[in-house]
Amino acid sequence: PSAEAGLGGALEAAAMAGIGAYRCIECHGEAEELYRDYQRGVLRISICKSCQKPVDKYIEYDPVIILINAILCKAQAYRHILFNTKINIHGKLCIFCLLCEAYLRWLQLQDSSQNTDPDDLIRYAKEWDFYRMFGIASLEQTSFLVGIFITLWWMRPEMLKTKSDFILLLKALLLSSYGKLLVIPAVIWEHDYTPLCLAFIRVFVLISNSQAIRVTLNLSRMLPWLAIFCGLILENGVVYLFQKMGWDV
Repeated sequence: PSAEAGLGGALEAAAMAGIGAYRCIECHGEAEELYRDYQRGVLRISICKSCQKPVDKYIEYDPVIILINAILCKAQAYRHILFNTKINIHGKLCIFCLLCEAYLRWLQLQDSSQNTDPDDLIRYAKEWDFYRMFGIASLEQTSFLVGIFITLWWMRPEMLKTKSDFILLLKALLLSSYGKLLVIPAVIWEHDYTPLCLAFIRVFVLISNSQAIRVTLNLSRMLPWLAIFCGLILENGVVYLFQKMGWDV
């Protein structure tokens, strides 16, 4: 039943996509179809003309297995998700990740405050602090993405020629930031090792971002990491600016 569910999702995506919109998960080559329907429930996965391997073996896999492969940062799983499925949760996922990050910063800010006065004005100030943290997290995320786009456009302008190229890369970066959701259990089960857990989460998100860039633009490993490094420089520059303004970030 699980394999049938995965295949059903792939069939639905196939019905919505156009000719040549797919990619081989092994060699990144273009493909006209993921499968061929021989009627009466007989389906055959298409073979890539370039590498002579199945275009997308994951259309028969359970979504849980696909998720595990994505967590392991396998390029094949990333190509399946980005090119051969229709996932439109990147916007909602981005907002939810920012809310989690804002809550974590707000919680740390409250822990550092010794004021426990239940006055309405104090409660309003604490609520405003959360909105402020959400705004700061949003600006930092935006500066990080802008740094990546500027670096890639400067180094490989042919890779980002059209608006659709930018949108696809933005979608890939937002989806690959799903690791930020791990801050939820890190906060719930708070212990002495929470800062270490948060550091590991940050590293995991950066590795996922690098793999998303590499898969989307079909690059080597060096350029994605260079783009991420430039994005981090710009993000830290924004943090430094906030600190110079006297804001606790």
